[in-house]
Amino acid sequence: MGKSKKIPLMKRIFDLILTIPAYFLLSPLMMLIAVIIRLTMGKPIFFRQIRPGFQGKAFTIYKFRTMLNAYDKNGNLLPDKERLTRFGKFLRSTSLDELPELFNILKGEMSIVGPRPLLMQYLERYSPEQARRNEVRPGLTGWAQINGRNAITWEEKFRLDVWYVNNQSFRLDMKIIFMTILKVLKREGISQPGQATMEEFMGNKNL
Repeated sequence: MGKSKKIPLMKRIFDLILTIPAYFLLSPLMMLIAVIIRLTMGKPIFFRQIRPGFQGKAFTIYKFRTMLNAYDKNGNLLPDKERLTRFGKFLRSTSLDELPELFNILKGEMSIVGPRPLLMQYLERYSPEQARRNEVRPGLTGWAQINGRNAITWEEKFRLDVWYVNNQSFRLDMKIIFMTILKVLKREGISQPGQATMEEFMGNKNL
């Protein structure tokens, strides 16, 4: 019991040790990105969305905006692929659009490593086993991100998320961080074939 209580505290300390200096060191780059978005896409600069965090508790995630607010003649929002800008594609391929999530980590809503925070409507679509991905704080990167990211199926992604929940450790987190850097440099697994990012998870087909 003692060990299970210490792990989250040590993980939180580790998050702050890495995130606080990173936040200040990357501030000039984030300001530059914000200026470019403002000049090329206008307002807003940030993409804000309610996402489920630890135990499904809702929080507001922050990212750099990568898409235009473009609609068809009937007033419907155009598909992601048509709204994604050239600079937005660059931000996504380099994962620079994720930098504002450092603020979420500082607030304690996210961790550096953990399952990615998805959409609120997915909560009711998970199987009981898949829902276990919310037993830890969501992460900036995770086990699924270094093992396929958006190029794998939802079922594979959730299986990897739950594996992380069962096997999390400081050593594993360090491995994930190191592998994430390599994946970002190689720009692997950014999207599913034929998708701007990844298709919506509609539930488990076999349940």
